Amino acid sequence: MLKFLNSRAARIVTVLLLVQAALLYSAIRPEFVPDSRPLETMPATLGSWQLAQTGVIEQEVLDILKADDILNRTYCLAATPGCVTTGQGVAANLFVAAFRSQRTGKAPHSPKNCLPGSGFVPLSSGELAIDVGLAAPILVNRYVVASGSQKDLVLYWYQSRDRVVANEYRAKFWVMVDAIRLNRTDTALVRVIVPVVNRDEAKAEAAATDFVKSFYSTLLTYLPS
Repeated sequence: MLKFLNSRAARIVTVLLLVQAALLYSAIRPEFVPDSRPLETMPATLGSWQLAQTGVIEQEVLDILKADDILNRTYCLAATPGCVTTGQGVAANLFVAAFRSQRTGKAPHSPKNCLPGSGFVPLSSGELAIDVGLAAPILVNRYVVASGSQKDLVLYWYQSRDRVVANEYRAKFWVMVDAIRLNRTDTALVRVIVPVVNRDEAKAEAAATDFVKSFYSTLLTYLPS
């Protein structure tokens, strides 16, 4: 018996029981749900990018997403006005779905599941490091999709306070950790889409990276800290 208690299997079982007990305790406590500023009040100008269009999301889609707050905007580089209506210049779509709690079954939907469901075919996926002025670059998902002749570069990540997580499973792990340590499960899905013009992915990536740098610090002030 003593030999078993000192074994690796016993230690694993002990850890699992402790985690289970912590999750049960966190589940019965009233959750701390932090306040946040409405995403719709984000500035129309973000660095060298200017708001060009506010997207309308159908109620059916909102019912599926179940987010507490949503932002869906398209910005143009200030030097290329009219990029949405004329198709000229550089455009970037910013979509943010914020969840103040995930205990009721609400959770972000991964673009890797949603975009194919909308008719887009995945072409490539990976990760991209972006220097947003912090001690270390943030690591985000880089995803290229196509639908007919349309080809888009997609960057996305999960944001919880000052934590950026690209991997979906790692994001769920940190939600569990936050539920235990901080009694909160808030998070946000942040997604950027830039069209790939003339098959020039490098140019689209440069624009998407510049756009992320322009809004990242501002976005943090609209999400719970």
